Amino acid sequence: MKKINYILSILAVLLVFVSCEEETFDPVVGVYTPPTLEDVSGTYVFTEDMSDDVFKTFSWTDADFGFQSATTYTVQLDFAGNEFAEAVDLLNTSGLSASITVGELNQKLLAKGAKTNVPSDFEVRVTASVNDNVQTLASNAPVLNIHPFEVVISYPSLYLPGSYQAASGYGSDWSPDQAQQIYSVAQDEKYEGYVNMSGDDIQFKFTDEPNWDLNWGDTDADGTLDDGGDNIVIPEAGYYRINADINALTYSVMKTDWGLIGDATPDGWDADQNMTYSTETKTWSITLDLVAGTVKFRANDDWALDYGDTGFDGSLDQGGDNIPIDEAGNYTIVLNLEVAGYAYEIIKN
Repeated sequence: MKKINYILSILAVLLVFVSCEEETFDPVVGVYTPPTLEDVSGTYVFTEDMSDDVFKTFSWTDADFGFQSATTYTVQLDFAGNEFAEAVDLLNTSGLSASITVGELNQKLLAKGAKTNVPSDFEVRVTASVNDNVQTLASNAPVLNIHPFEVVISYPSLYLPGSYQAASGYGSDWSPDQAQQIYSVAQDEKYEGYVNMSGDDIQFKFTDEPNWDLNWGDTDADGTLDDGGDNIVIPEAGYYRINADINALTYSVMKTDWGLIGDATPDGWDADQNMTYSTETKTWSITLDLVAGTVKFRANDDWALDYGDTGFDGSLDQGGDNIPIDEAGNYTIVLNLEVAGYAYEIIKN
């Protein structure tokens, strides 16, 4: 009898255990409702005098995650058709609307690589997120056709008056107000730029304004800048990169010739395609047949100095990313090293 009672007791415990297990439920997958963004599609042309105007107040419906939550909404933008693979965040808020000015959006578009000479199609959406354990919900994505305006930034500069100016197309010799400039793009007192120096007995100095009030030369010809020092002598005519560090009072010059290289060019990565400098346009250029691929600009047939375009914003970066050529054809490539930030054009003929 005791044995039977013992067995019954074990069965009772097992039943309780099974009952407890049956009361454990799998989590239920919620039915989420994403936000709906108010339609902002349309065609827009931006101008600089609109910079402070509110472009849009984006509005959307509340997202429903199936439970109460503190939701963060992010307004995102990307080129149309890119499926937000490289989306840029415009706004973040916990509310159901947010505004952006024309100037703020214009800056975002330029940083994204939008061109100022043609309009581009963009998609905009709002995403709703709670935390990393809950999926992010995305709204509908209206298309906006926007033509941004060009932003001209005035960088600190030094002037390079000298005996080369008249022969090189920079006005009268020794005229600071007509001389080529070099720029401090990082605004850190370190200046860089390019200048064509033609003629004989080439000399120059640095000035911080288009006048002679403050100027630097090099009395001992040792690469050190001296206030009011002797003229800096250039041994031969050519196209020079000029660097100057006003804090350290140092400078350097480097003679350069420029070419195009890449797997899109006739000789691939093995040899440069030499470019030609124009004293009229102050640019280097070349016209040639290219295939689909990439290119870079290179000085002196060497990798010590090359430029690509990281971010593909139309300005050049030393050692930057290869520049894509999307399709085969005859192209004119223009390189402008005499503006701040350096620029280039790829024109399909």
